[in-house]
Amino acid sequence: MKCARHPDVETNLQCGKCGTPICPKCLVQTPVGARCPDCAAVKQLPVYEVPALLYLRALAAGLVAGGALGAVWYYIPIAGFLWLLIAAGIGYATGEIVSLSVNRKRGRGLQITGAIGVLASYSVRGVLEARDFGYVSAFLDVYALIALLLGIVVAVSILRPR
Repeated sequence: MKCARHPDVETNLQCGKCGTPICPKCLVQTPVGARCPDCAAVKQLPVYEVPALLYLRALAAGLVAGGALGAVWYYIPIAGFLWLLIAAGIGYATGEIVSLSVNRKRGRGLQITGAIGVLASYSVRGVLEARDFGYVSAFLDVYALIALLLGIVVAVSILRPR
């Protein structure tokens, strides 16, 4: 018998519902036995189903939170290594605010939204700092760039699919 989806694969497996020949690549194990992908009707969990309107809400929340946290970041008189702790806190706060704005949903799109929020925070801090030190030193400081990456990693990890 040949698999219905992979005609070059020999198989003895059949879907428990419709009897279609399936190979181990196509097999979906369900509580009632082996099924083909059509009969298994694998649905995505509701926590990962994010409508477009919630993406807009998450983007707005991420940008507002990032902007506000970036303004606060500018007024914290700490530089160097301690910036990493501040950036991690900003990433955590941004990720949590984005998550709360969409009722704790998760997914790749929300991870990108969280990263945009942290980038907004970095940008606001950089623009405020550029008035004092110039744009090059405000945006291209090694500690600031590492802090940006750390903040993005923390925000993305909060919103990752589990």
